[in-house]
Amino acid sequence: MEIGFGSGLNLPFYDGQKVRKIWGLEPSEGMRRKAQPMVDSSDLAVEFIDLPGESIPLDANSVDTVLVTYSLCTIPDAVTALQGMRRVLRPGGSLLFCEHGIAPDEGVRRWQHRLNPAWRRFAGGCNMNRDIPDLIGKGGFEVTADERMYIPGIRMLCYNYWGRARAV
Repeated sequence: MEIGFGSGLNLPFYDGQKVRKIWGLEPSEGMRRKAQPMVDSSDLAVEFIDLPGESIPLDANSVDTVLVTYSLCTIPDAVTALQGMRRVLRPGGSLLFCEHGIAPDEGVRRWQHRLNPAWRRFAGGCNMNRDIPDLIGKGGFEVTADERMYIPGIRMLCYNYWGRARAV
């Protein structure tokens, strides 16, 4: 299951030998329309879930892997959404994440906190100052692989977290 499927940019990176079906949770009708050509040209079965990230209408323990990329910043109640991801993830399954969030440098963090209210309104609900590992922990996961760094761009927006977590 991919949370925040967006325009389908991750679709070419799925291994068709390992993936049978993708549940694409994407509440934006416009993004689902943008993704449709990618879905149509893919050999993978993709089924959209058009509800907000906090609502996952799948059975408990029904998903092998949950992928969330650049979505935890915009989900209004990210902890509830993560708890839903944990509920549908089968025992032994993984949460894979790639997100931007709160920076380690005090000066950058100060600017993130200062500018976040305006940025959130301007950028469709995106929060530049979320503590991604903390949210994942509060959602019922333990981070088992954790990589962090600034990627090129405006430092306030470009501190990234990549990793894997498991349900606890």
